[in-house]
Amino acid sequence: MHDKPDELVGRLIEEFLTARATRKPSPHTLAAYRRDLLTVAQLAAEHATPPLPLDELEITALSPRVMRAAFARFAAPRAAASVHRAWSTWNSFFTFLVAEGVVPGNPMPAVGRPRAPLPQPKPLRGEDTPEELLAAVARADGRQRDPWPERDLAVLALALCAGLRLSELLALRVASLAGRDGERRVDVAGKGGRPRTVPIEVGVDRVLVDYLDSCRRRFGARSVRPDSPLLVDRRGEPLRRGGLQYLVESCYRRAGIGDRVPRGARLHALRHTFATRLAEDGASAAEIMRLLGHASLASSQTYIEVTAGQQRAAVRSNRTNRVLAELLGPGVVGPGR
Repeated sequence: MHDKPDELVGRLIEEFLTARATRKPSPHTLAAYRRDLLTVAQLAAEHATPPLPLDELEITALSPRVMRAAFARFAAPRAAASVHRAWSTWNSFFTFLVAEGVVPGNPMPAVGRPRAPLPQPKPLRGEDTPEELLAAVARADGRQRDPWPERDLAVLALALCAGLRLSELLALRVASLAGRDGERRVDVAGKGGRPRTVPIEVGVDRVLVDYLDSCRRRFGARSVRPDSPLLVDRRGEPLRRGGLQYLVESCYRRAGIGDRVPRGARLHALRHTFATRLAEDGASAAEIMRLLGHASLASSQTYIEVTAGQQRAAVRSNRTNRVLAELLGPGVVGPGR
């Protein structure tokens, strides 16, 4: 409980961010929290009566009216998703302040927010692109200074055939691979601390066995102890975010498929390909949700809706359908004409 009813907003923001840090968010996420809080707080300070410098803004000045005005200015030049994210951050901030006894209530329910659109899947383009990628990477590339196709293929297999996120790949340990022959699985530390288990088939199992054998040859038996990181760099050190992203980019270049990777979804395109193929092969939204570790069924449903739309577009493009529509009159010709 704070002794003073009036507290400076800047100080409280830092207290909130310190409290959030115990949840181990990524540096990128923590920076986004700070940016959203400080940007809206600056707009609120300018809207106060009289206007104040940010470092003199007190929490009691943040009434519903002031917050609505600040968010209106914040929203004007920004996309709906950015406004929704900032609203959620401020809602969490005020929830924290209520729990700490700093403020009596949360004004954010009085501030409108746009509905955040679900991100659209961005799988690799081309029917055979995943197979071309795997085949190219499985071959040792003589142009590489230290080719390690077993490691590169293991990364791609876990993303394409198990749908793992970048952070989930980096968190894997050797012991994450479990189960007896024919029932192998990978235990994943998922987003938001939600664990899940993804079954892996014999092909992925063989790829991972070959990769671990290559680790033993390169770095010795200590490199494959149960608590050792599963994915390592060429020095035997744990792979980091930048190294993993560079690895996947280099795989795309070696396979010559860079133009088939959607912009802004480099490694994530592999996970989207996994989910899209699940939907194409008849998996339900609930099954996709469990395998990908989604928090919401709506996120998984998106893959099914996109796949259904692609199937309908393919049927609509059939020349016989177009001829039939023309025979029946102009009002029947669909949008595929």
